Amino acid sequence: MGALRKTFGKNLRKARLASGHSQESLAAATKIDRTYISGIERGVRNPSLDYIERLADALEVDPGVLVGTGEGSAP
Repeated sequence: MGALRKTFGKNLRKARLASGHSQESLAAATKIDRTYISGIERGVRNPSLDYIERLADALEVDPGVLVGTGEGSAP
């Protein structure tokens, strides 16, 4: 399983909880199935860039926060 997928899932869950969203409410806000969001958080789903953008918008965070690994940044 990809390390970046697991990191993304952990960051998504952290941001979701910080925003007060349940998986159900995030699913409703993004029009992404709740089970798919669960799969992303567990690191078993590989979301597209479009889904990353929709999730970040709903959580009111920069997409980089969800993708970020804390190992540097792009120039």
